[in-house]
Amino acid sequence: MGFSAITPPPRTPDAHETLLEFPDNRLLIDLCGEFDRNLAQIEHKLSVHILRRGNQLAVLGTPETQAQAAGILHHLYQRLETGKPIDAGEVDAAIRMADLGNAGMTVDQQLEMFAAGKYEIRTRKKQVEPRTEAQKAYVRSLFEHELAFGIGPAGTGKTYLAVAVGVTMLIGGHVDKIILSRPAVEAGERLGFLPGDMKDKVDPYMQPLYDALNDFLPAKQMQKLMEEKRIEIAPLAFMRGRTLSNAFVVLDEAQNATTMQMKMFLTRLGQGSRMVITGDRSQIDLPRGTASGLHDAERILDGVRGVAFNYFTAADVVRHPLVARIIEAYERSDVEAAG
Repeated sequence: MGFSAITPPPRTPDAHETLLEFPDNRLLIDLCGEFDRNLAQIEHKLSVHILRRGNQLAVLGTPETQAQAAGILHHLYQRLETGKPIDAGEVDAAIRMADLGNAGMTVDQQLEMFAAGKYEIRTRKKQVEPRTEAQKAYVRSLFEHELAFGIGPAGTGKTYLAVAVGVTMLIGGHVDKIILSRPAVEAGERLGFLPGDMKDKVDPYMQPLYDALNDFLPAKQMQKLMEEKRIEIAPLAFMRGRTLSNAFVVLDEAQNATTMQMKMFLTRLGQGSRMVITGDRSQIDLPRGTASGLHDAERILDGVRGVAFNYFTAADVVRHPLVARIIEAYERSDVEAAG
């Protein structure tokens, strides 16, 4: 079963061809689609030419595009071999996965890897490995639960690891988009006095999320995904009225969300989605007397099935060692003041 691929030397400096051989002509017909519409869809998306020669398909294009097309055809043919049909939507999904590098693992495969004691998150640009036991438990929780909280001081990797898992799930085709959000509390009414359009006004508050994404995705790919709305970065206020389906959703700096904002955000969770809430209870910037939605969510959702809470301490700080000592000093001061 399967197919073989032979890449002959290019006939001219600009001509590249890969020959793919498919032993089952019946499956090859289904692979091509009615009037070769599946092949046409791949040709259009990747700017390649696919020619049928008996039980072979010849793919012409640049070395990169012909390799992508070969991988897509391989994936779709394997699907047919298992008895599963393919349609335009399945072809499009295969193209998107190839465009992302097809580097993802299934959630079950990832959990099996964790069970074997190897904790790493694979993204397009790098592999990320949790450094502390709390971080390992947190990453596992992100794969196991539809709603997970990461609570602790700055520098413990809460947001960074969440974005890494989101990119991994996007690469693997487990979600269709990534949505990253933060409350723009620091701006308040001053947003109206900042220059530029709304994106220009809120981007400074979203910059940590852009920084995390830049670590995991090539710049051109990230730009393309954002243009296609498959990666969205937006203030919390922009989430009202939306249902976030088939998405990996992260709410960062959640300690600055009010109770009503937190409830609004949590109830955006749609089918096929996962949601991560990160925050630091020691850095609340809300007006005095306004309750933190993160604090209330801890109390209200404690014990709710499907919700996981993960906590970090200064021992989990992965920035400069002095940061951990600063956090410990402030924690001691708070304890002394409370005493």
